[in-house]
This record gives sequence, C-alpha cells and structure tokens, in this order.
Amino acid sequence: MKDKTIEILTEKIEQEFLPSVRRPARYIGGEVNQVRKDLSRCDLTFALCFPDVYEVGMSNLGLAILYHILNQRDGIAAERVFAPWTDAEQILRQKGIPLFSLESRASLRSFDVVGFSLTNELCYTNVLNMLDLAGIPVRRSDRTEDDPLIIAGGGMANCCEPVAAFIDLFVLGEGEEAIMELADLLHWAKRAGRSKTETLHEIARRFDWAYVPQFYDFEYENGRIHSFRATEAGLRTRFTNAVATDFENAPVPTRPLVPFAEAVHERVSIEIMRGCPGRCRFCQASFCRRPIRFRSAQKVFDLAKESYHASGFDTVSLLSLSTADYPHLEELVTRLHGYFEDKHVGLSIPSLRVDQQLKLVPKLFTSVRKSGLTIAVEAAGERLRQIINKPLKDVDLFATVEEAYRAGWQKLKLYFMVGLPGETLDDVKEIVGLCAQLARRRREVDGKTGNINITVSWFVPKPHTPLGWLPQRPREYFEQARRLILDEKNRLHAKSLQFKFHEIRQSILEAALGRGDRRHADVIEAAWHRGARFDLWDECFDYTRWQEAFAAYSMNLEEVAQRGFTPEELLPWEHLGGPDKAYLLTHYEAAVQHL
Repeated sequence: MKDKTIEILTEKIEQEFLPSVRRPARYIGGEVNQVRKDLSRCDLTFALCFPDVYEVGMSNLGLAILYHILNQRDGIAAERVFAPWTDAEQILRQKGIPLFSLESRASLRSFDVVGFSLTNELCYTNVLNMLDLAGIPVRRSDRTEDDPLIIAGGGMANCCEPVAAFIDLFVLGEGEEAIMELADLLHWAKRAGRSKTETLHEIARRFDWAYVPQFYDFEYENGRIHSFRATEAGLRTRFTNAVATDFENAPVPTRPLVPFAEAVHERVSIEIMRGCPGRCRFCQASFCRRPIRFRSAQKVFDLAKESYHASGFDTVSLLSLSTADYPHLEELVTRLHGYFEDKHVGLSIPSLRVDQQLKLVPKLFTSVRKSGLTIAVEAAGERLRQIINKPLKDVDLFATVEEAYRAGWQKLKLYFMVGLPGETLDDVKEIVGLCAQLARRRREVDGKTGNINITVSWFVPKPHTPLGWLPQRPREYFEQARRLILDEKNRLHAKSLQFKFHEIRQSILEAALGRGDRRHADVIEAAWHRGARFDLWDECFDYTRWQEAFAAYSMNLEEVAQRGFTPEELLPWEHLGGPDKAYLLTHYEAAVQHL
C-alpha cells in the first residue's frame, strides 16, 4: 500500500460547489462533535462512505460506531462521505470536482481505505456512482496500486456476490473488533511496503470474517452454481461473522454528531441488546446476528446520560431487534424516566413483542411519549404466523391494544407482510378485518374509534433465512392484493384505517438482487450506466432501467425474483457467514409442512 497525496478541495467546494446546491448543509461538515485530524500526519486514513443522502446516513448507528472507534486511535483518521443528491452530482461532474469527505474536504482518492456500509440491495448503484464521482474505477479489476483499498460491510456483506466485482474486501458481521484488527494489519502492510494484492492475501489468510472475492471462483452449470473454490491453496472456503465478544464494554459514541440538516432520526441511540431470541423465518438479521448479548442497565443508563449531555437531543432510543427480550427493561425504563422526565426528554422503545409486552404495559406506557404504538403483526391469522414462526396470539394482541388505549395512546401503527408462503387472498382480506377490530377496541375505553396507520410490505425471500429457498410471488399477485385491501376497507367503511404500501417493483428488484450471484454485477453496472441512482427513493426509482439492464444480459427481472432454490443446490451466499445450511433446512421443512 502506497502513501497517498492528500488533495484538499476546500477552495473549489466553497466557490464552485456549495453556492450551487439546493441543500448545502448536507455537504459542509463542521458539526458539533465532529473529529477532524490532519490527514497528512496520520499513518492510516479511512473514508467511511454511506451510499445514501446525509440525512439517512447520519442516523446510521453502525457508521457512527466505526467513526468513533477509528478516530480514538492516534495516527488513524476516519472521515465521512455521503452520496450526493442528483443536483450535487450534476455540479460535481460539470465542475470536475471529485467526491470529497466532510471533515477535511479531501478527495476520496486521498484516503488509504474507502469503506462502504451496505444496508440494502437498492443502494448498490450509489456505491458505483460514488466511486465514479471520486475518479476511482468501479471494477476492482481496473484499479491499480494508486487507488484506495475498497472495502464493504453491513448486512449485505453476507450476500455480497452481486457486487463482488466492485469491492476488494468484505468484512462479515460486527465491526467493533474487526475494524481494529484490520486497521492494525493495514498499518503494518503500509509500513512494510506490501502491495495491495499481498495485503489482501494476508487478510484472507488471517481472518475468518474477511472475504476477498478475487481469490475465489464459481463454476456454473445449466444456469446454477456448480462449484465454489479458492484459486490458491490454503485459503478457507467458509467464512464466519465477526462478533464483538465483550458487548457490555464495546465502544459506543457518547459524543454523537449533531447534524446541520435534519436527519431521519435525531436522538440518542443506545443499543441495549444484540441478536434476537426469536426465529422469524423471513428475518435475515435474526439468523445472522448471533449470539445474543445484553448490556447492563447501569451501563445503558450511563451511556444515555453522557450522550444526552454531549448532544442535547430530546429523545433517547433503546435499540435492539427485540427490546421486550431485554431482561432489565423495567428497571432501565424506570431509571431513565426518573432522570430525564424533568428535562423533557422522551423515551423511544421500539421492537416490543406483544406477548411479552403485556406485563410491561402499565409502567412503560406511563413513561414514554404516546404519539403512536408500533406493532409488527406481519400476518392477520395465526396459521400464517405459525408458518413464519412468529408466535403472536390474537388474544394477546387485543389485550395489549386495549391496555395501550387505556394508558392514553391515541394511534396505532401496524406492519403487515403480504406474499408469505401459504397465504391466500382471504388472508390478505383479513388484514383489514383485524385492523378494524383493533380500532373498535378503543370504544370500550373512551367511546371513540382508534386511528390506525397500516404499512404493508411485500415478502422478499432473504439469504440466510429458512424462507430464502422459496420464490417470490408474481407482481400481479401483489397488485391484486393491494386492490383487495383497499376494496375491503371501502366495503367496511373503515375510515379510521390508513394504508400505506411499499413500492411493489422495488420489492421485486430487492428479491432479484438479494439472492443473486456474481453474474448480476454486469446487470448492476448496466443499470447504473442507464442512470439508476437512489433506487430506494420513489422519485428516483425507474423500474424500466432495471428491466432493460437484466434483458441486456438475457435475464428477466421478474423471473429472477420468482426463482426458487432446491435444498440440494449450492447457494450464492452459503459460504458468507450465517447459520449452517442444515440448521436452516430444519426451519424450512417445518415451514413447508404447513403449506
């Protein structure tokens, strides 16, 4: 790895870029609690890239943790880079200004490492666009020793083959300890004058959570994967997720950055538990984020206080995949409420599972803001919930909602998923009936009908889950289901129910890319060349571009999404961390026996 020449772009940014963009606060940096070091005096530099806009990336806790860990180390600098919105991209290209970091306004090519957080399949074209705006070849095969090392992590690293052609190194699993082990090795390699290939080879040999795709090949037969092998002797062919072994004392950014532009979530976010004891068969995080670990109530309380005083945020959010399973929740909520009540700081407690939530209702519901209670019901009937392994009983759901109304909650927000295996159109229609019943439960409390906001998403079979072998339903089924829900709402005159639907075509693309293999890299690049950007944003998403990109490589987008896998075949992701295939198949068989 070579020493980099640091290119600072402050003058160009201030004179030619910032005056022309619509929301300059996204690009100026300098926020409260920002860390800025002299890059030229650092031994190792990281550009931490989030492939979405500033407002979304600033709410990402994983990025904040990596920023905190790396900048705590002397001789290491980490700076942030977010995807420029379409107006900013146009100006960067017109003016010939390369993509830059917020802290030092240094070009991305100035950094030793450019790292991406991959949180969703629909961010892939933004990764390519950011590399191109930086003047870095998007294909790793086209890059040289003068280019930064391109790494990626986050949830999508566990199913990363569709973007393997663009990334030098994937970090699987949790980053707290892995990032420092990686930084130490990169520092050694840079001082020793090792080439990029030599460095990657050492990483691949040493760490079982590090996947370097250039050292591995696939063979295909009749359109399916026939074999996966290492191209060099001695390299592993099965990888495991990195794990933060001491979660109690794992680093937490207690001086959170206070954004200039309003972020999606502006709050103190404290992770109280990692992993989930539930086994919802559609949930990738539930199966990949293991083992289950807890922070003590005292630790969380201390972290919340310190973060609040360093930021002034007016909400403390307790994060986990299933907060109700945190063993000290009542104690923690009581202590936080006692400290923050007179400071007018609210408490956000997401991910409460209904069956356990009942015993917590009286205490929790008097100490949190009652703007809306969110419950992920997923399916309207207990039969479907059994298939997806979500043990929610209607009697518990009704009792919880009644208690919430009595405690002063005004609104409910419910999440459902349509297209689940074994689902019928009667099951879809029953979503409206169940929601109407829940709205009427409020009448027993104050004589009014409850207002319920319902979000309906479309089932996307995910890698590393028991339902990942199954095909996605056709687009026509989803469209019919949406019409059926709205027609049933009108038939019942359920004016208190407000439905919001995810974009069907985005869910189809998510299914096609999420379970794809290396052959999808050509499709992703073709879609990007056709103008695909910000595919998670409705105003930017263009389904036709993606249909054309798949067709250019003799693939049909919707047929790819509807593809099923047999239990015997080699999956594009089974080498990339996650549970053993045999374990997932026990859940798969338990699900399909009810179909």
